[in-house]
Amino acid sequence: MKILPTEFDGQSIRRVYDEDTETWWFSVVDVVQVLTQQADDLTARKYWNQLKRRLDKEGSQLVTSCHQLKMSAADGRQRLTDVATAESLLRIVQSVPSPKAEPIKLWLAKVGYERMQEMADPALSLDRARQTWQQHGRSEKWIQQRMTGQETRNKLTDYWSAHDIQAGREFAILTNIIHQEWAGVSVKEHKQTKGLSSHNLRDHMTEAELIFTALAELSTRQIAQATDATGMEDNTTAAKAGGGIARGARKQLESQTGKPVVSADNYLPPPSTKKVLAGKGKK
Repeated sequence: MKILPTEFDGQSIRRVYDEDTETWWFSVVDVVQVLTQQADDLTARKYWNQLKRRLDKEGSQLVTSCHQLKMSAADGRQRLTDVATAESLLRIVQSVPSPKAEPIKLWLAKVGYERMQEMADPALSLDRARQTWQQHGRSEKWIQQRMTGQETRNKLTDYWSAHDIQAGREFAILTNIIHQEWAGVSVKEHKQTKGLSSHNLRDHMTEAELIFTALAELSTRQIAQATDATGMEDNTTAAKAGGGIARGARKQLESQTGKPVVSADNYLPPPSTKKVLAGKGKK
């Protein structure tokens, strides 16, 4: 997952883009803080907790549609935060009496429009991503490999969308099958190896991991195209075959180098940096 800060009316609103399910998740507390014009996130959380209890009593399904993801808090630490999709947020906004409600709706629509632009022209998404990676200190070589892999990924998901595969859960299932086949571990296990939580795994891959991921997804797409794979059953077969091709190449490389391709390396800030950030947050 890719965590991106954004702003509404000068107020930071955290959002997460899940590339596997192609879903934006927004911090509910951040939006509630803007709507209610609370001075800090503590009072905003209290307001949201009261609202959740009221919605539960009314039998609303809004609360169950919310999830929890780890996001950076004011003290720099990763904390579980209630998040919701744009659709669920719009319904929450309607439950909060506020003059800010209409502007928030327009802002959410703008975020959705930006995503539609990116889908129509993936270069826009890549340009924004390049700027973010540069800010995080990634090398140009790594950025180029990451962008090449993302282009390969986009072509694969475009094929899936056109052949009866639903964005979201089915994308995630097929992605995990490909990953399990080439890497020998699931996406979740790979993230655990790297010490990641809600982070986007690909943003923490080594050059070799990016290359083998791209090879697996390229092979999957070409096999699917050659067989006109349609629906989950056909595309599952293609995913296993495509991942298997990359697995064979990975094992050959490992036999020559004596080093595993799947690595615990990541781009997380060192522990000392986290402590400094936490200390600043307490002042």
